[in-house]
Amino acid sequence: MLVFFTLIRYYEKVLLFILRVRWVFLALVTGLVIWGFTIFKNTGQEFMPALNEGSFLLMPTSMPHTGMQQNTNYLRALDMAVTAIPEVESVVGKMGRVESPLDPAPISMYENLIQYKSEYKTDEDGHRQRFKVDRYGSYILDEKGNYIPDQRGKYVRQWRDHIHSPDDIWQEILQATSLPGVTSAPKLQPIETRLVMLQTGMRAPMGIKVKGPDLASIEAFGLQLEHILKEVDGVKASAVFADRIVGKPYLEFDIDRKALARYGLTIEQVQRYIQAGLGGMTMTTTVEGRERYPVRIRYPRELRSDPDIVERILIPIQSGGQIPLGELMTTHYRQGPQSIKSEDSFLIGYVLFDRDQDQAEVTVVQNAQAHIQAKIDAGELIVPPGISYRFAGTYEQQVRASKKLAIVLPIALGIIFLILYFQFRSVAITSMVFTGVFIAFSGGFIMLWLYGQPWFMDVDILGTNMRDFFQMKTINLSVAVWVGFIALFGIATDDGVLVATF
Repeated sequence: MLVFFTLIRYYEKVLLFILRVRWVFLALVTGLVIWGFTIFKNTGQEFMPALNEGSFLLMPTSMPHTGMQQNTNYLRALDMAVTAIPEVESVVGKMGRVESPLDPAPISMYENLIQYKSEYKTDEDGHRQRFKVDRYGSYILDEKGNYIPDQRGKYVRQWRDHIHSPDDIWQEILQATSLPGVTSAPKLQPIETRLVMLQTGMRAPMGIKVKGPDLASIEAFGLQLEHILKEVDGVKASAVFADRIVGKPYLEFDIDRKALARYGLTIEQVQRYIQAGLGGMTMTTTVEGRERYPVRIRYPRELRSDPDIVERILIPIQSGGQIPLGELMTTHYRQGPQSIKSEDSFLIGYVLFDRDQDQAEVTVVQNAQAHIQAKIDAGELIVPPGISYRFAGTYEQQVRASKKLAIVLPIALGIIFLILYFQFRSVAITSMVFTGVFIAFSGGFIMLWLYGQPWFMDVDILGTNMRDFFQMKTINLSVAVWVGFIALFGIATDDGVLVATF
């Protein structure tokens, strides 16, 4: 405010001085505009910046052939490993899905909802809270070992010394959950992930959708893309994962129709025995007041987990005797799909990946596109007939947003120019005032560039780092940034109107 009042007080003298050195001043302004446009061309792009939700969603996967018991053990191991991190407050793990077509998650996909502690202890309203200390700076505790609130006390930091941001906590989670047989996962947050999954169908903000005529060829091509993506600059290699589609073991029963005819049995009868013994059937219903519960009966696991044992299941025949199931059919395991996904009438598989922390989404996708195309041109990657792929996720939304902004921005600037013209009724004065838009444009991008420089505002005031206080970090171009620039253009022309009027 002192600078503004000084400028207002000596505005006339400053203006007269600038008019005397007008060409030097215009050269300086032109240099700033060119600098701003240069920064604009080199700024990364993304659809929307991620908000800090105060929690993570860890979504690793196991292999399709992993059994139910092993998946349960994996889920428990993940929960225990994350709980051991001091910065984590709570962990809740989930696998499989509910009986709903809106949640087509296989058993091998886990969802661990991780709530981490705030950096400092807070009160019920989420504000930092001070606690009583002695003259040596040590915290004073009550009889129960709790901190004593004191407005003149000190904050209590709940993170270890080497943890400076939620990204550091996420790295701790990745290291703790590195288990054999379990894949890594991209950095996700609960609300953000649900939106991405609803929009794209994928559980990651970035990925490739592979379409083809059959699941085996889709999986094979996806595995090739997985190896190639790990070589791309800006891609986090540990988070690259292609869907393992075919690999789930299925127990198949090949019924011998001639054998059924000899014993006077029908396929329906035999299938009902198989269903009752292996899959389970509802035999009756218990009544407990107003509640009803179905009672399902089937063989214990040890009598239905081995094909040889399954073939010894006895089936009654019309003559009154019993014969083993192996007399009527042969059983064997066959690999099949874990889950079948389709889009636009094509079978589809996903190759998921994530970017490094300091990389922009669009830049990473462009690097990946160029690298894959180079492999195809060199003959190292051959796209099979009927197979197609495209990059999906928030990248698609950014492309759509860029096309809309290419229409919205010129319209907004045109409306601003018309409003200025109606004010001054002069094209010359309107054009002069309108140049403030370009100055504001350049100044905004210079400030974005400064936010990404580690030395900018890297000072401590009263024990608080200014970069942390103002949450300064690398900012990419997004829809939110462009909305801010549109508002900035209006403020800049308001200032120009005041200057031109007086």
